[in-house]
Amino acid sequence: MTKLWVERTGTRRYTGRSSRGAEVLIGSEDVDGVFTPGELLKIALAACSGLSSDAPLARRLGDDYQATIDVTGPADREQERYPLLEEVLRLDLSDLDDADRERLLTVVNRAIDQVCTVGRTLKSGTQVRFEIAQRD
Repeated sequence: MTKLWVERTGTRRYTGRSSRGAEVLIGSEDVDGVFTPGELLKIALAACSGLSSDAPLARRLGDDYQATIDVTGPADREQERYPLLEEVLRLDLSDLDDADRERLLTVVNRAIDQVCTVGRTLKSGTQVRFEIAQRD
């Protein structure tokens, strides 16, 4: 299993790391060159939808299809949460007739609903446990 952690690298700056060698810069909105935790949540959702729909889209549109997934959702600062996240998958479907387009959209939606772990977790809610431990 991949180990994940964040390390403090400065005032309101962290680096997220994985045991596979990946890194992501995290910080507050007033720090340049970083993602906020909320932005990472949104990116994780969009990436999960993209990965979940990749195989059916590649089968129908070809391995070199172009896709962009926009994800938005303003924070409710009174409750400190995102009450609504909206994704838009942008594709060129101009080569498909209406029936083929509808079939593909059905398959893509089904794939995302069935295997996008991030989306499924957000939709169902999850329990979060937090503890503080002595640093080694």
